[in-house]
Amino acid sequence: MAEQSTNVQEVTTVSAPTSQQVVRRVKTVVPAIHTESPQKTYQTKKAIFRSYQAIWYLLGFIEILLAFRIILKFLGANQFSGFANFIYALSAPFTLPFVGIFQTSVSLDLVFEWSSLIAMAVYGVVAYGIIALFQFVKPTNPEEVDQTVDSQ
Repeated sequence: MAEQSTNVQEVTTVSAPTSQQVVRRVKTVVPAIHTESPQKTYQTKKAIFRSYQAIWYLLGFIEILLAFRIILKFLGANQFSGFANFIYALSAPFTLPFVGIFQTSVSLDLVFEWSSLIAMAVYGVVAYGIIALFQFVKPTNPEEVDQTVDSQ
């Protein structure tokens, strides 16, 4: 349950200049703005910041996989070797939506997959867009997360 703070305002008035009686009225004023507890605000902003980090880490993982795929294909790595096969298998679902946009460039054993490069660009833009949308809905940055409790 949220704490409710009240302000007490005392007003002293004299009824008439000749009267010796002093009237004391006490009025309790409830603030119009409800404030959130600092810990709740801190936890909310920390969760938002953690979701930003998770999105960037996921993007980094996908980008590294696709970069390895591009390099291995370009250098003509044996697709039956363990590491190359592992990278191709992990990165294939991420390149699949972009296969066929451009033809794969082949020269001797060198292969350049345009679909992997396009996938890297599109996933980067999508991740940036998601973060920008979250920032639009509830703006926060790492410094704000650290300073929230101190400032409230």
